Amino acid sequence: MPSLAPESARTAARRRSSAPVVLDARVLRGSGGGPDKTILNSPRFLKDAGYRMLCAYLRDPADPGFDRLRAKAEERGAPLVAVDDNGPLDFGVVPRLLNVCRRERVSIWHGHDYKTNALGLLLNRFWRMRLVTTVHGWVHHTARTPLYYRLDRLCLPYYEKVICVSEDLYRLSRECGVPADRCELLENGVDLDDYRRRRSAAEAKRRLNLPPQRLLVGAVGRLSAEKALDLLIRAIHQLQRDGLVADLVVVGEGDERPRLEALIAELGLADRVRLLGYRADLPDWYEAMDVFALSSLREGLPNVLLEAMALETPVVATRIAGVPRLVRHEENGLLVEPGSVEELTGALGRLLRDPDLRDRLARAGRRTVEVDYSFAVRMDKLRLLYDRMLGRV
Repeated sequence: MPSLAPESARTAARRRSSAPVVLDARVLRGSGGGPDKTILNSPRFLKDAGYRMLCAYLRDPADPGFDRLRAKAEERGAPLVAVDDNGPLDFGVVPRLLNVCRRERVSIWHGHDYKTNALGLLLNRFWRMRLVTTVHGWVHHTARTPLYYRLDRLCLPYYEKVICVSEDLYRLSRECGVPADRCELLENGVDLDDYRRRRSAAEAKRRLNLPPQRLLVGAVGRLSAEKALDLLIRAIHQLQRDGLVADLVVVGEGDERPRLEALIAELGLADRVRLLGYRADLPDWYEAMDVFALSSLREGLPNVLLEAMALETPVVATRIAGVPRLVRHEENGLLVEPGSVEELTGALGRLLRDPDLRDRLARAGRRTVEVDYSFAVRMDKLRLLYDRMLGRV
């Protein structure tokens, strides 16, 4: 077990003379979600700027999802560090992470959730680092969520920089006591080269062995209550009752699968709705969708919306959090009120019946992402933030 003694002055001086190392730290559930796309995509963009970024994940050793995350990391060339975490009472997490910080000579700790935020403050007592965190949103609600939220509220004011991915999260962070000069709005972005449409929806459907003439609605995300996928399934059922037949595919995994499967059976939609689980060929599915739907009740700024828009798939999304800043109603997508099956059904039906509207919104969506949500531009801003913290500018 590594020592918990603070580093010596000589060690600190030697560390400052080497290339800066950034440790992105996050707790892993399953094979990850939207924030993990940002984390795993970041190291290659920072490499040319003289930084070495490592992606450290606290994972349950029994969770097979880490193998999928490892495959994603290898695909992007992201250095991955696995840290065993056996739950809230596993105090061995602290020395394990401290060992990583010392071995890799970490200069910047970048947390991404309540637990890594608390751990960063603790580890900084034994290995001095600059502290940054990104607030992605407190969207996954469980019985313990109020406790986690209170813990985060206590931690955030002690971080040197708090990055928020949407304006509402910026306001919440300020309400938590984070000073304005420490709070940064830095929205998510998408790699425009990775997400560029290469085939029509009909061609993509053939590639996936789907009927090219059949209308397809799609959703991507964790199968959890806050995603409100039950409302989307009910909307597909209502469209069918109204005489508009469309299929629905949902890419993702999660605890809500049994409940969603029961609903699909109850509504007689087994031949129309498919829960695909995890898919490595996600861009192919985006391209096959005639409409992408986000039915969530809570989000920050969803990466899946950026990805769909970058691939010129028209979107319907709920009017929550940072979504209206990205999706402008009638201009580059359609917005509906969260929790409203009627509005969701109406917006989906309107798009499915009007190919010209789909084409117009799809082209506008791509332009929006190109102008305002490029991942390369986002990483330039993050690199400048790191530079300023380390006195490199």
